[in-house]
Amino acid sequence: MLRFNACLTGFLCLFVHVAYGKKIRDVGENQCRKTKVAILGAGVAGITAAQALKEDGIADFVIVDSNSHIGGRLYPADFGKSPGGIPYRVEQGANWVHGTVTTPGAMNPIYTLAQKYNLTYQLSNLTSLETYTHDGPSDYWHVLEHFETIWEKVESDAGAILVDNLQDRSLRAGLRRAGWDPKGDPIKLLAEWYAVESELAHTAEESSQLFSVIAFNSTEYQFSEHNLFITDQRGFGTFIIGEAKELLSSYNDTRLYLNTTIDSIDSTDESKVLIRSSQNPSFCLEAEQVITTFSLGVLQSRDVQFEPDFPEWKWTAIDTMQMGIYTKIFFQFNPNETFWDKSTEFFLYASKTRGYYPVWQSLDHPLFHPGSGLIFATVVGDQSRRIERLTDEEVKQEALEVLRNMFGTIPEPTAFYFPRWGMTPWAYGSFSNMPPGMTLENHQNLRANIGRVWFAGEHVSVNYFGFLQGAYFEGKKIGQRVAARLNGDEVKGRDLVRYETLKSTTEKNEYNEDNGWDYDTTRIPYGMMRGRRLKKRFVI
Repeated sequence: MLRFNACLTGFLCLFVHVAYGKKIRDVGENQCRKTKVAILGAGVAGITAAQALKEDGIADFVIVDSNSHIGGRLYPADFGKSPGGIPYRVEQGANWVHGTVTTPGAMNPIYTLAQKYNLTYQLSNLTSLETYTHDGPSDYWHVLEHFETIWEKVESDAGAILVDNLQDRSLRAGLRRAGWDPKGDPIKLLAEWYAVESELAHTAEESSQLFSVIAFNSTEYQFSEHNLFITDQRGFGTFIIGEAKELLSSYNDTRLYLNTTIDSIDSTDESKVLIRSSQNPSFCLEAEQVITTFSLGVLQSRDVQFEPDFPEWKWTAIDTMQMGIYTKIFFQFNPNETFWDKSTEFFLYASKTRGYYPVWQSLDHPLFHPGSGLIFATVVGDQSRRIERLTDEEVKQEALEVLRNMFGTIPEPTAFYFPRWGMTPWAYGSFSNMPPGMTLENHQNLRANIGRVWFAGEHVSVNYFGFLQGAYFEGKKIGQRVAARLNGDEVKGRDLVRYETLKSTTEKNEYNEDNGWDYDTTRIPYGMMRGRRLKKRFVI
């Protein structure tokens, strides 16, 4: 029913053929391949960092990834069958371009790249939905609308926290202050899930009020409130594969190593960094600088050994930031036996159990894959962790029972699949989230380099954590900084700010570029932007 796509394009297939099993060390340290920069990870952050290096005159770099594909969590899979017998390509990981462009205003670089590579996409219509409970169809639009008025207050409150330099609180506390407390009510929990957990992959209790609002508004106010759902059958990762193709000289470029898991980074010698793989004892790199783009989940797992060990301030930052899991559960039914309204995009299910198969999205829709019989459910967080420990059959039967509660008698699916992101060793999750109590300084310690070892990825972005643009911007910034250091620019190539002793409060003047503060959300009219958007969203 499903086949992973190790080769997403002919270009990448050739990459895999050439890169797999390259031998770059025979014996001893003296035989390590030498390079100026080792980039660990071939996702958006890694490829963007390499681009920045090349643009600033540093072409001596090596990119290493444990996968057989370029793109990281941009990871499609072949699923089911089209009427012609060809599988559909569905996205296991990132699926949306969040934010496009304002007029006049800034353009999201991911949107720019989606246009450059002519990706097929559709604007998600969050008003195209039907609502259900355990007993079938149920009209609770008024609850969804009420939550949006609550969110206006939460946003305004977050603005006051930032502008007046007040102590942050949990998003749950912010919601209560605004007059919202579900108290176990299934419909209220569903309304909250649809607005909060579906975006953060964490509950309101687990999320920072201040930085949750900052993350939403940095994208939606700056780039627009549009969310583009990628349906391109080449895969969403086409754009980053294309960028890699432009970056590297040809498909047999010796600077790319796939299928190589790095688990040892030794910077004991202050003049170099040694990088090795226990999976392949013949592998060794000697680099002047290293850019790691490991996911937060990989860093938290301790699967990669750093010598010398990270200082306490770095581990505290790594362990404080959160890694979420966002799981899409795919079904295909006989297209002649579909049982849902094909003109509707979303179907909401209010369960007595929080986050239990709460949102279903139809792909058998005139704007997506008409006639496909495809539909998928989404779960996050603890529910994702729970189903990852069940068998596929157990998960399928649970989800089918939910569909029966919603629609009555339904046929058996012809295909079924879901990824287990929390158990995937090169990711250990989907994307990151800021918890309550994590200050700007603590997050800056996540970004900060340790000597010759640098860090990039969506999790080190304070404005765009959880978004592809976060990976893009951080990869670019670190690539530029490392290039400046190698080019002898002591100012632009200086160490990133770090805080070995964390204070209890962030001062206003610390919201600056040195601390990763890229977009000044104090310019946003808090209490007006997001609430206004969501009110429009529910106009029928």
